Amino acid sequence: MQKKEIRKSYKFAVKTTLYITLILTALLTVFSLLSQTFNIWSILGFSVLTFIISFFIIQYRAERFIYRRVKRIYDDLTLLESATLRKQPITTDMATLTQEIGKFAQDKKLEIETLKVREEYRKEFLGNISHELKTPLFTVQGYVLTLLDGAMDNENLRKKYLERANKGVERLIYIVQDLDMITKLEVGDLSLNMEDFDIVALVESVFDLLEMKSAKKKITLTFDMQYPEPIMVRADKERIRQVLTNLVVNSIKYGSFKGTTEISIENLIKNKVIVRVTDNGEGIAKANIPRLFERFYRIDKSGSRKEGGSGLGLSIVKHIIEAHDERIYIESELSVGSEFSFTLEKAK
Repeated sequence: MQKKEIRKSYKFAVKTTLYITLILTALLTVFSLLSQTFNIWSILGFSVLTFIISFFIIQYRAERFIYRRVKRIYDDLTLLESATLRKQPITTDMATLTQEIGKFAQDKKLEIETLKVREEYRKEFLGNISHELKTPLFTVQGYVLTLLDGAMDNENLRKKYLERANKGVERLIYIVQDLDMITKLEVGDLSLNMEDFDIVALVESVFDLLEMKSAKKKITLTFDMQYPEPIMVRADKERIRQVLTNLVVNSIKYGSFKGTTEISIENLIKNKVIVRVTDNGEGIAKANIPRLFERFYRIDKSGSRKEGGSGLGLSIVKHIIEAHDERIYIESELSVGSEFSFTLEKAK
């Protein structure tokens, strides 16, 4: 803990010493007049000596008094580390002491609240990840046990169950790979391969990749307009491909039947572009938006996994964009649709 400079006040000692000096000087003056031994220089000398001696005694006693009692309060409330008070004098200014106590109490309260939030997040995260892993594990185990119980003698069943078990294993691998990527992104351990590329061409390749997936729901993948000229940006091409893929896949999953997923690329400022992914799907309630990028957070509290995925897509998107020192935004309205947008640096 960094050593704090605590202000030392002499106000209490000065005022108290002044009162004592005035009273004693007045008494000495009256006594001298009555005994007819009055001497102005003796009176002044007595006053100065009384002031100096009283000041040091009162200041010392006040500091010791406050030190013992206030330090005990600090220790009992665990608001301060003991070393903070042992290595420096304690102020006699009660306003400063009150301010210090209030500040440390507020800091501790904030620490406790932060720990509670983290603990709640940890519990929720462990629950989510166990659920995500448990489902494909039990699926694989079920098919394998069925085969071991005699189903593998049937060639048709054997092939069918092995294919389904393989899909479960692929889902497990997918979840583990996504978790590994998020962990690397969070600790800054994933290096970015920065290069100049045409973002329009990259979007077209993502559309081609997801054409069959969108066709199942008859969702149209399109640009907002024709882009005859390349729009060059500087970023990690494969990571941005993953960002676009995850966003478009999400728009297909939660999009309306015969709906539209539209991508637009606009100039934001002199050296930035903003890429928007807009759909006319079911939309997201405002209450869910702040937590949308959390790992495994799902709007559907029933825990349905009919749409598949690892539950990590949006979290990965956010981390990749932030790794580029860029920003991601979301606007959504229930039954209207959603728009995810992110910024990228233009190529020089």
